[in-house]
This record gives sequence, C-alpha cells and structure tokens, in this order.
Amino acid sequence: MHASFSKWSRQYGMIFSLKFGPGDAIVLCDRKAVHDLLDKKGNVYSDRPEPHVAELLGVKHNVFTTSMNNMWKEKRKVIAHNLSPAQLDNKHFRVQEAEATVLMNDFFIKPESYREHIRRYTASIIHVLIHGYRATSSEDFWGHAVYEIMERRSTCLEPGAIPPVDQFPFLKYIPEKLARWKGQARDSKEWTEKIWGEARDRVEKRRARGDKRDCLADVLLDDYDRNGFPMSQTEFNLLLGEMIEGGADTSSSAIATLLLALAKYPDIQKKAQGEVDKVCESERSPVWSDFEKLPYINALVKEGLRWRPVAPTGLPHRVRQDDTYNGMLIPKDTNIFIGVWQIHHDESIWKDPATFKPERYLGYDKLASYYAGSSDWAEYPHHYAYGAGRRICPGMHLAERNIWRTTAKLLWAFNFSEPTDGSGAVKSLDTEAYVEGLVREPLPFELKIEPRSKEHMATIQKELLDTEKFLRAFE
Repeated sequence: MHASFSKWSRQYGMIFSLKFGPGDAIVLCDRKAVHDLLDKKGNVYSDRPEPHVAELLGVKHNVFTTSMNNMWKEKRKVIAHNLSPAQLDNKHFRVQEAEATVLMNDFFIKPESYREHIRRYTASIIHVLIHGYRATSSEDFWGHAVYEIMERRSTCLEPGAIPPVDQFPFLKYIPEKLARWKGQARDSKEWTEKIWGEARDRVEKRRARGDKRDCLADVLLDDYDRNGFPMSQTEFNLLLGEMIEGGADTSSSAIATLLLALAKYPDIQKKAQGEVDKVCESERSPVWSDFEKLPYINALVKEGLRWRPVAPTGLPHRVRQDDTYNGMLIPKDTNIFIGVWQIHHDESIWKDPATFKPERYLGYDKLASYYAGSSDWAEYPHHYAYGAGRRICPGMHLAERNIWRTTAKLLWAFNFSEPTDGSGAVKSLDTEAYVEGLVREPLPFELKIEPRSKEHMATIQKELLDTEKFLRAFE
C-alpha cells in the first residue's frame, strides 16, 4: 500500500482522497499538512476507525487501535508514565544495558542465529519491565510468545486476507464455515487471550510465593487491588500484552534493517566504528551516558527509520468532525493516512533518498520526540517512523533507546559484511527484500559477523559476569 500511496501522490498531489465503498480516506504525503492537522488539531484528528476485523481479533480496545475514549486515555497514561524518559534513564536503564550485553555475547557464540537473538533481546527487555520476567532464550515462553501472537495476527491482516467488511457490512453475516477469515481471526483472538492470560497467571503465582518484583504488573496489581480495577481482568491482561507487542516486534525489525544497511555500506560502518572507538576503545562497550559523544550513531539510527520505516503507512486516524484544509472539505469519520514512505523518500526533501546516508541527521542530535510535533518542523529533517500527533507511539522513548544501545554495542564489538560463497564471491544482499504488512521487516538474510578483536570479546565476557548476576533476579 505504501508504494501505491507514493505513486498516487506523484500523480494527484501530496494530499489526495480515496473512496473505499461508501467511506472516504485521505492520504497526507505533505509534512506541513501532517503538522497542521495531526499535530495542531489533535482533538479532531486523533481518533481511530473501528474496523470489524479489530473486534474479531480481540484488539478493539488495544491502545494502538482503539478510539479516543476514556479507556484509551487511561491506558496511554499508564504507558506514558512507565516508559517515560525519566523512568527509562533513571530506573530501567540497567535492564536495557544488561540485555544488550547478553545480545553481544549471543552474537559471538552463535552469529548465524542473529535474528533470533535480536527477537529475544527486544522481547526480554519489555517483559522484564512489564511482567518482571526475562527471556533466557528465544525458545522459552517469554522469548517466543509475543512473536507467535504477531504472526497469527499478521496472517489475518495481510492485504486481501479479509474482505472489505467495513465498506460492505453485509459481509459480516456470512457464516464462518463459508468465511475462513472469520475462523482465523477468532483463533488469533483466542490465542492472544490465552498467551497473555498465561503471562498473568505466572505473575500471580510468583506474587503468591511472596516474590514481588519491580515491574509494571506488580505495581498496577498492588494499586488496583487497593483501589479497584478500572477495566476487566481480560482487558488488564491485554493491556500488559499490548505493551509487549508494541515494544518487541517493531524494534527487532528496525535493528535488522540497520544490520542490513551496515553490511551494504561498509564505509558508513567504519565511520561509525571510528566514532565509537574514540570514546570507548576496547576497554568497555558503549553505554547510554555516551549518547552525546556519539552523534553519528544517533544519526545512523534515525536514517534507518527514515530509509526503511517499520510502519510505512502507519495506522489510520479518524476525523471526529467536519473540517476544511486549504479549501478542501474533510468530512467527519474520514480515515487519514500518513504517507510515511513517500515523505521519507520525497526528492524535494531528501537528496538521493534511496541511499542510506546518516549524514542527513548530523547536527540534529536530539531524539525523535524532541522534533515530533515541533512548530519548527520545516527546519528539521524529521522522520515519521513513530507516527504523528496524539497517536504517536507511546513507546517511542523505549524503542529509540533500545535501537541506539544495540547499534552502538554491536558496532563496537563486531564487523558486519555481506556473505560469500565457496569461491569467495560476495553474495549481494537485497535491500528491497522485505515482508510486507503492517510491520515491514527484512526477509531473512545471511550475514557475515566477525568479532573485531580478542580484546573486545574479553571485555564482553568481563561485562557479562556482572550482567548475569543482575538479570538472574528476573528468571
């Protein structure tokens, strides 16, 4: 869909409308329009459509997809507080640093399984923060559960998998035996509730043994046990699960894209390693307090999110009332899409947009949240990987810190390159080979990973000793 949006924007202009049955959709491929409407008129443009498939999948009240109601406000408040920059940098940073050290060791021991290691890493961090448990491997419950949910859900959400029920409501009444998609959606819903119900059960059994941990589940359960639950038990389980879903899958996809870019652009890799070496050498790996000393790493992360955004069309917003923009009517209940891919690859904004070039972001050294929604939007080469307006990803602070840490530490420890065949010929990686869907990630690709030196590996082992002791409390 993102490619079609780009094509149509070049044909019809950077703001255009589409008809979906009796409904309307407007696509914004213009940065000023995104700012004027989604950022400045958040009360009007921050709702979500209520697709029938969301109800079938059991995600109707998901914080990312639900309408702008009181439940959404309650959930977003919980997420915003517990994953705020202050909480992450003053409290949660030890978990993030520790798991990133484990990730480096995993790459060293079994480099061919790097994708599984990344998935375990992103899932483990968010599970520790939410449920108080870490993923010791990609095979254990905490390491694979979220990805099973997302894979089942993606099957239902692939383009063409479900007919246009919202545009033609009579399709809702087709019996399930004649509509395979209904059965798939129901199975996905049941599986989601089962998985997050089991996660809650494990937390409750731990608490019953007197083992309370410094995690969101324990904090909220103590609060709600005293003051009453503002939601049903199933909704509470799903709230915790939604945060896992939002914090694991997208970050692992973004990290995979960066590794692909590093292998394809060795000069960029060397430049980044040179910056890291000036700060850390081989005596220690980079940590978050090095952020201001490593602006090229920050630029590299931003460029990855621009070059291959994880959500190239984002989730649609819904207009709550009639509005006008530059003489154009925007009717109530219209769906609004951000043409993220087109904005990120617009030649009037970016020079040679198809090329991975972190230098675009040098001099813009703050994190994405600083530039998002800024009134000086035209002065910044901002990306929209986290969305815009009030529906911007509430987990963006965690995601960007995770991706930065991972990138800095892996560049410090390893060299990445394209694989070779038996004769030594390079097997070129395809930077266009991606899984298409709501979350866009590279198709599995072979990657040559080599330690930079024995000294680097010795440092990893030394840092791992303290890390394992700290993480044991979450097993």
